[in-house]
Amino acid sequence: MTGSDRRAEIVRQIKESKAPVSGQRMALAYGVSRQVIVQDIALLRASGYDIISTNRGYLLNAPRTVSRIFKVQHTDEQLEEELCCIVDLGACVENVMVNHRVYGHMEAPLGINSRRKVAEFLEDIRSGKSSPLKNITSNYHYHNVSADSEETLDMVEQALSEKKFLIAVRKA
Repeated sequence: MTGSDRRAEIVRQIKESKAPVSGQRMALAYGVSRQVIVQDIALLRASGYDIISTNRGYLLNAPRTVSRIFKVQHTDEQLEEELCCIVDLGACVENVMVNHRVYGHMEAPLGINSRRKVAEFLEDIRSGKSSPLKNITSNYHYHNVSADSEETLDMVEQALSEKKFLIAVRKA
């Protein structure tokens, strides 16, 4: 395993762990000394990872998010209602996706996490810069929605269902 491969694995391991990961445990797992792990951590920090050292091991200082894919359908007039329904519950509409019978899978990033961003997106649509991707698939489309917890995603799911926008749900 190369050093860069090991560092990628270290990041993955720290991200996936619910508890601090000890340098000694990583050293044993990767067949290197604890000092090599300390150097790897320094290189990872230098490349932008916010890794915290504790007396029990290393943690990645990054907000934990969960995501879910929602298949929805609505009219152009209901677009604002759908997006606000999601962001008002504290979630982010990461993207929009459609599966077209001729063109296949198409996806566009959105990053809409506030009413201000909803308004900016809708203004871009209204000004003629573009039209909603859902329009090429009889209004059917998917959103990858991220949030701070499964509970928030459950609330989004319930709200979309109550508004009759929700068609199906799957884990991202």
